[in-house]
Amino acid sequence: MVHFVGAGSGAADLITLRGKALIEAADVIIYAGSLVNPELLGYARSDCEIHNSAAMTLDEVIDVMEMAENSGRTTVRLHTGDPCVFGAIREQMDRLDKLGIEYDVCPGVSSFCGAAAALKAEYTLPDVSQTVILTRMAGRTPVPEKESIESLAAHHATMVIFLSAGMLGELSERLISGGYSADTPAAIVYKATWSDEKVCRCTVGTLAETAKNNGIAKTALITVGDFLGDIRSLSRLYSADFETGYRKATK
Repeated sequence: MVHFVGAGSGAADLITLRGKALIEAADVIIYAGSLVNPELLGYARSDCEIHNSAAMTLDEVIDVMEMAENSGRTTVRLHTGDPCVFGAIREQMDRLDKLGIEYDVCPGVSSFCGAAAALKAEYTLPDVSQTVILTRMAGRTPVPEKESIESLAAHHATMVIFLSAGMLGELSERLISGGYSADTPAAIVYKATWSDEKVCRCTVGTLAETAKNNGIAKTALITVGDFLGDIRSLSRLYSADFETGYRKATK
């Protein structure tokens, strides 16, 4: 069996109880060394075979899984955040399907959740934004043309932009071209929930300058939208005149 496990957003104690138990029981661990907190490996048994996938190809990752399976051992594939967001797990699952190797997925706390916690913010505010767009800039790996930053920015929804901290000048231009004003609130969250977490609040127009001034070029999420501002409405759910299945309206 191969278990795809979400390592969480950074802090070692933010892994799920299930994920921790799977690490503790694993015979083999393949972890995304460029992003996963190495403290999580402290939960592994002393005799666990550990591989850092940062230096491995897909073929090499699958070979380790197949060898473990053929020798009756259990593998944990440890991905950063939640594996379903930019985790590149579908290609691994397809290969395991062809090999007849069973697998399952243990979800984790995504870094976009960790960033909101660091910001002490709510992405979905009444009358501000009820939609969260998770995306990234096109770089060496392209994105579908219909999902360009400009077309997504046109919605004026909350945006959380992954894998783009090294392209912030271009990102600002594209966000503004798509419809955000230069003074729209934004924030750069570096290594959310890690011990060296850094939160830099700025605007769409000052993203690149803010990152440069704070020495940030990677391992950061960019958040954009009026959810970071000061204007919002109260939730109707808790209004005294709003009846629910649990509470009668009192006004």
